[in-house]
Amino acid sequence: MIPSSPEETQRALEAHQYIADKGLSVSVFLALKLGRPLLLEGEPGVGKTEIVKVLSQMLETRLIRLQCYEGLDVSSAVYEWDYARQMLQIRLLEASGERDQAKVRGEVFGSEYLLERPLMQALRSTNGKAPVLLIDELDRADEEFEAFLLEFLSDWQITIPEVGTVRAGQPPVVVITSNRTREIHDALKRRCLYFWIDYPSFEKEYRIVREKVPGVPEKLAQQVVAFVQELRKEDLYKAPGVAETLDWASSLIALDAVVLEPSIVEETLGALLKYQDDVVRAKNVAQNLLARANMPTPM
Repeated sequence: MIPSSPEETQRALEAHQYIADKGLSVSVFLALKLGRPLLLEGEPGVGKTEIVKVLSQMLETRLIRLQCYEGLDVSSAVYEWDYARQMLQIRLLEASGERDQAKVRGEVFGSEYLLERPLMQALRSTNGKAPVLLIDELDRADEEFEAFLLEFLSDWQITIPEVGTVRAGQPPVVVITSNRTREIHDALKRRCLYFWIDYPSFEKEYRIVREKVPGVPEKLAQQVVAFVQELRKEDLYKAPGVAETLDWASSLIALDAVVLEPSIVEETLGALLKYQDDVVRAKNVAQNLLARANMPTPM
């Protein structure tokens, strides 16, 4: 059931352990209310993919995920033919004496030989509910694939030369994410609502850690978030996202830490940073960051 307001959307997301600010809640509400795709951009690890998972739980419908990558084509994203079964059927028809080419073609290009990939699956409703479709990291795909999406997002249909046009009975809820490694074309952006998810404030990230990491001590949660917030101000190749904050907090809990200390910070930076240059940089400034993290933070 679609929430009746942005406030109800925000409460529904929080009920499923996703802490969303008002702007994101409004964008999600409008996407649902207007039936428009939602394009989410932001740095990796800020919660773009997670909100789509929560959205499918909130709407109690299935989640279909298309992970984009360079070279993604129609056969991987939309459909392909089951060539092995088609060849077997052709041989059976030939063995039976069938020579009518039009009939053979009609037999082997039926829907039972069609292997549906994520975009095609998203046009099918289940139990009267349209699915949630996540097109993840579209910026990694080629521009040719992005152009293919225009028909899909405009008319909720896919054209198959051998079969015809397949249309959605109920348009899917579509969320597209991008890490902005390249710009998404304007033609596709015009078909979407847009929202940029930034790194969270201290208060928001603290709430996320307390919500997502059971048993984390209050003091440790404050120190972890404060340290990460300060670390993001450093000149890093890849600043840690919220996902890395949660990984780090979980790692510290696994080591029975109750407060941040210099030794445990250095030993666990691999849960927070993924590039050696960043780890070295963090070690060099760890004492200073830890001192700042231990300063009183307004809540």
